[in-house]
Amino acid sequence: MSDPGPPNERLVEADLAATTPSGWGPRLARLGRYLSDHVWAIASLVLAVGVLYAPALNYEFLNLDDPWYITNNNHIKSWHPLNLFRIMTEPVARNYAPLTIGTFLVEHTLWGLEPAGYHATNVLLHALNTVLVFALIRQLFQSSWTAWIVAALFAVHPMQVESVVWISSRKTLLSSTFTLLCGLCYLRPDRTGRDEAWGALWLILGLLSKASTVSVPPIVLAYDIFIRRRTIAESVVHQVIPGFLCILLINYTMTAQMSEIGGTSAHLVMNKLEIAGVDATLMFRYLALLAVPDRLCVYYDPPWRGITVMIAVSVVAWVGLGVFLWKKQEQYPQLAFALACWLWLLFPVMNFFPLTTLMNDRYMYLPCLAVFCTVVEAVRRGGEWISRSAGPSPEGAKRWAIPALAVCLFAVGAYSVAASRYLPVWQNPMTLWAYARIQTPSLTIVQRQWADALYGSGDVSGALAALQEILDQGHPSDGEKDLIGRLQKEWSVQRQ
Repeated sequence: MSDPGPPNERLVEADLAATTPSGWGPRLARLGRYLSDHVWAIASLVLAVGVLYAPALNYEFLNLDDPWYITNNNHIKSWHPLNLFRIMTEPVARNYAPLTIGTFLVEHTLWGLEPAGYHATNVLLHALNTVLVFALIRQLFQSSWTAWIVAALFAVHPMQVESVVWISSRKTLLSSTFTLLCGLCYLRPDRTGRDEAWGALWLILGLLSKASTVSVPPIVLAYDIFIRRRTIAESVVHQVIPGFLCILLINYTMTAQMSEIGGTSAHLVMNKLEIAGVDATLMFRYLALLAVPDRLCVYYDPPWRGITVMIAVSVVAWVGLGVFLWKKQEQYPQLAFALACWLWLLFPVMNFFPLTTLMNDRYMYLPCLAVFCTVVEAVRRGGEWISRSAGPSPEGAKRWAIPALAVCLFAVGAYSVAASRYLPVWQNPMTLWAYARIQTPSLTIVQRQWADALYGSGDVSGALAALQEILDQGHPSDGEKDLIGRLQKEWSVQRQ
């Protein structure tokens, strides 16, 4: 890979990656030396997460999956064997994630229905993931500079707010922890059998946290082809067992997505080819939001009808980029691998397996890394090229670092400010849905959740008026009309 770094850093990395001598003692010693050598980088990243997300400890549960996962979930309210069996075998809120539900069981035991504890766990997981991002990018690029900037962007970008502050997004955070640990084991040029064994363990735990971990085997396959220069046949052999585990989980969980009414399910009438076309446009929308995170929202209403020209342009662009990088993979291996990571990390949420939403911020939690790495490396290498053009002096070789670092730090600061401003939207159901009604007023699910928030606050008359407004001015589906009718009857009785 690029920029092997100073000799002492290479020695630290080699020592950390070594597999002998065996035993926990030497491994913990190597880990301690690694943390000591990067203490300032790691401490600053953890501090950034803590300062940014400290207000979330005072936030409430939301009427968005939190009742299913926590407040109304009887499975987490005791350690009865029947509850444990149900946690291990039953999907919750359209997701099979027994390890995630298990964390809620532990937390309910510790602090009951006090939301601060659940929020604190989410923030700690995001901090851990940020440190793991630093370690993984440092491993891939052999550059502490690149690793720190990418991890900082990952830590503070406003699109991460949903994943961190929404308690029910625990599955995204927890599965990402195991996905990153998989990367630390699998994405090595000198991968050993022990690395693959540990990677398989993290993969299983990730699959039990959220189904999106199925992206790991194809990412490792892409790494072996583009970075390790292995043949496709040789690379596929090593992914047979991980791939089989992923297929088992997909078969078990995919039908659960259709088990409840919710989300923006009108797009489910599209066939796979139509879905692929719409996905091509959504990937550009994600890139735009990563660059300029304006008007972020819990639900989006992206167009998926009447956009034939947009679909055609988007498909041609992505296919053209893919063909170019495939042909130029020896010249641009990192770019080819970054594109593969981007596509495979997004694949589980592209509606090839039916989901009740087309687009969400949380879908960007890990895919954003492919974009951040590409941009940061482009800035770094651009600075190096300018320095080389300016002259061969040793001082000129380092001159690039100041402006390049300034650009990246400015981006980190700007995104931190934007995230801190967006954070209060997620304080409670009233703030969340009042904001969403402004951003996406056309969505029935947003208006219905607003009515539910009013009901939860004690404003039953306002809630009933909001439901009636949906019927009078909105475009609810037949299923949504039935649900609204049931809510009207139930709430009217309680008002009386």
